[in-house]
Amino acid sequence: MRLSQMLFVTLRDDPADAEIPSHKLLLRAGYIRRIGSGIYAYLPLMWRVLQKVSQIVREEMNATGAQECLLPQLQPADLWKESGRWDTYTKAEGIMFSLIDRREQELGLGPTHEEVITAIARDMIRSYRQLPLHLYQIQTKFRDEIRPRFGLMRGREFIMKDGYSFHADEASLKETYQDMYKAYSNILRRSGLAFRAVEADSGAIGGSGSTEFMILAEAGEDEVLYTEDGKYAANVEKAVSLPIDIQASRFTTYEKRDTPGTETIEKVCQLLNCSPTQLVKNVLYQTVYDNGITVLVLVSIRGDQEVNEVKLQNELTKLASEYGAKTIISLNVPNLEAKLAWTAKSLPLGYIAPDIADEYITGDKKIHPKFLRLVDQTAVDLKNFITGANEAGYHVVGANWEEQFKLPNSIVDIRKARSGDRAIHNPEQTLASTRGIEAGHIFQLGTKYSQAMGATYTNEQGEEKPLFMGCFGVGVSRLAQAAVEQSYDKDGIIWPVAIAPYHAIVTIPNIKDVNQVEIAQKLYTELNQAGIETLLDDRDERAGVKFKDADLIGIPYRIVTGRAIANGKVEVVERATRKSQEILIDEVITTLHKWITEAIEGKK
Repeated sequence: MRLSQMLFVTLRDDPADAEIPSHKLLLRAGYIRRIGSGIYAYLPLMWRVLQKVSQIVREEMNATGAQECLLPQLQPADLWKESGRWDTYTKAEGIMFSLIDRREQELGLGPTHEEVITAIARDMIRSYRQLPLHLYQIQTKFRDEIRPRFGLMRGREFIMKDGYSFHADEASLKETYQDMYKAYSNILRRSGLAFRAVEADSGAIGGSGSTEFMILAEAGEDEVLYTEDGKYAANVEKAVSLPIDIQASRFTTYEKRDTPGTETIEKVCQLLNCSPTQLVKNVLYQTVYDNGITVLVLVSIRGDQEVNEVKLQNELTKLASEYGAKTIISLNVPNLEAKLAWTAKSLPLGYIAPDIADEYITGDKKIHPKFLRLVDQTAVDLKNFITGANEAGYHVVGANWEEQFKLPNSIVDIRKARSGDRAIHNPEQTLASTRGIEAGHIFQLGTKYSQAMGATYTNEQGEEKPLFMGCFGVGVSRLAQAAVEQSYDKDGIIWPVAIAPYHAIVTIPNIKDVNQVEIAQKLYTELNQAGIETLLDDRDERAGVKFKDADLIGIPYRIVTGRAIANGKVEVVERATRKSQEILIDEVITTLHKWITEAIEGKK
């Protein structure tokens, strides 16, 4: 492609609405164009990148025996109601675009396709002889993000590969799960990206085991905790660890102490000269279930620890049936307005004890009349601990479970693991932290959807059994932007060779020089014929402008038909290293072919 004929417009300044480097660079370099909030057009250069990523994905998926299909973006609400996720996605998470058509039927624009694919399996899979089966697609998905940001990282529409597998049993599912682990690792490796596979929370998709594939980058929204021995890595939402040791309490007698102005752990410790490991703090949450019932949750946890709200939500979701519900609509620390809606009298905030009385809750029929009391494992073994006295300005010291306070029946692990904690698999290893961008996620769904939607098969004994399912997703457009976030410099993008829109760009410094033009056009034609995807910058612009644009758009190799042509050579500049060398014109094709092959195969 000749740049003079291409839709090619670059910007010298960063767009005002772009927040992270990759977003700024993709806009400046003319890869994407903002159409609306969280909505972007993929311009010609970007579309070539997305096609290359998609091709790598297809090759790796097809190699496992998966079959490509295309599922509808518009999905009937009835399918989602069968699975029980309609309220989760339209109310709780609120990420589904939903609408009512002219026939008064509810529909949604698909953020994911578990329901659709399960309905297909229910209708078409009859026997164990058809299993295992694995279908995948690459298409546009939709999420009604409240605050779209970071360009393609968190947009309202995006390109994704999602795949779904069906099995007769869990063993078969686990085999495909391992196949996908390898395939996803291959996809990221072939794309030239540094990544880490980590244990993850399954979220609204559900199921048991799940693994995220994180592209390592400072701007990553996710925190990853890992050990240097390479034996453990997990998203902070899922991570587990051993907390630091408890310091023995200096209080041996139970008593109430006057502690004015100590609403925080830090202030209590300063006043009482104690360690936060000796405290039990009691954090109040408000959760609303899908049947409208509000439950007040009191979490007792060691004073130096933080509540992992993802883990807490998972625990509360397990308890939904006890309140006549299926799922959670919301979970938060209630603000003043929320408290006024259910408190019968003023709460001693900052001084709450594990036994705060249920009488603080109003008798409203939509409010469950009792606190749900949970205790984190970190607080269970504390002796002679300090905690609130249920009275503003007072704490108690020297307290013990089953003496002054009843230990809650529900003992849970809902603490947030953090950098510096000891690893469970080897306490000599400590957790380190890095940032990552989630580019892929694989799930073992089990029978969650097949049981809910009646998707069964007949086994060898003639028995009807629910299908076991797996779910496997790669964010194609997100991966492309994450590649930029991982690799750029002050002058622009540095694409990995495997997914760069073009391998090389031939730059003519002076288009009025007949020799420069002739050699450039000859190289351009021959390089493309040899399978080296090449741009020709034949614009009537200054050489400096052309060089800056080549750096900005990040083409791996720049070939300059400048002064060196007098010696039968051209200058070749490698974008990643800025290494420049003069190469004989007749050797350009063989040299570049060798470099590109080595780069794609990971030898360079």
